[in-house]
Amino acid sequence: MKKILTLIVAFVACSAIWAQDNGEYAANYAREPRFRALLHYEPHAEEAHVQFDKQAIEFFHKLTYGEGWLMDVTTSLADYPYEKLREYSIIISLNAAPGGPAQREAFEKYMENGGGWIGFHASAYNDRNTKWPWLNKFLGCGPFYCNNWPPQPALVECDTQEHPVTVTLPQSFVVPASEFYQWQPSPRKNPDVEVLLSISPKMYPFGLKDVVKFGDFPIVWTNKKYRMIYLNMGHGDEGFIDATQNLLFVNAFRWVVSCDPKGDPFKK
Repeated sequence: MKKILTLIVAFVACSAIWAQDNGEYAANYAREPRFRALLHYEPHAEEAHVQFDKQAIEFFHKLTYGEGWLMDVTTSLADYPYEKLREYSIIISLNAAPGGPAQREAFEKYMENGGGWIGFHASAYNDRNTKWPWLNKFLGCGPFYCNNWPPQPALVECDTQEHPVTVTLPQSFVVPASEFYQWQPSPRKNPDVEVLLSISPKMYPFGLKDVVKFGDFPIVWTNKKYRMIYLNMGHGDEGFIDATQNLLFVNAFRWVVSCDPKGDPFKK
């Protein structure tokens, strides 16, 4: 019986190899890591941000199982000049941003030359004290305007279901509790920006202590001049409890990587 099972397994394996070689196999198995990603977080940020960051590190680490791709983790971009950043297909910014002129310059050059980025929550925070005008150009919106508080779930709506990031999502769904930033001017006013997900107007008034009463409230978008996605989620320990939101994160990550100017690594 064992010999028969061994023969069957061998036959199936040989058939799969033959089918792959002849272009008829449904799957595309990686023979080596497809790409590299750099995850950046700030361990000394406020506690709720660090909670999200630690869970995010584990979330993305699980996506590397089998070494389909490689992920490096850093708490500072000081050791990553442009020449080193360009080795990565994507930077994952978890509530963290480049610090100081040298890091900002390297990140700008990386993005202006086809680099990939997905940023969460405070990675895009900026106000009059930030003094980094390029960041607003990159994000395609104005500075931080206001936010709800305390963190709470929110009904969100897909602005489009034709984009690869939202094509597998329901038209509306409830995301886990978070603090959400509103921006002024809204990224929707920028013709280079495609808004993918917004907090539903049905949420207004939104908040229990700090209450947002009105306004356009995009929370996921891409600036089409860059290979990037911004996701407003990133506060607290509930960011990965919902399968739909997890699917959103994976879709965003995969789409940015798939648009690498060096070629879509998922087709290799």
